[in-house]
Amino acid sequence: MTSIQAQLTQDLADVSWKDIIPHCQRDAVIVVYEGLDIVEVGVAIAQDNIAQVQVWVEEQLLQKPTAQQLSLWNQFPEQPFSVLIVQPYVLISAPLSKSPQNASL
Repeated sequence: MTSIQAQLTQDLADVSWKDIIPHCQRDAVIVVYEGLDIVEVGVAIAQDNIAQVQVWVEEQLLQKPTAQQLSLWNQFPEQPFSVLIVQPYVLISAPLSKSPQNASL
């Protein structure tokens, strides 16, 4: 494990949607989709691995939250997400629980 990977693994946190909203308002949130390791994404961003990040974007595994997602998540402000800050971005994974509001993700 690299030192960047170790640091990002340590920085990974579970955060309620209501605490992520301010980051959305400044357009800093990137959604990391299921099957993709949020720490691996963070390492690629931190190391400016543009080629790998571009592949994930093209495969729609990384993207800004959609209006539909934002609307849904705003209905459940306590919904927990895995969050990793890699300045200037805030990476979030799909909601942690398997509740009905996750069906559209």
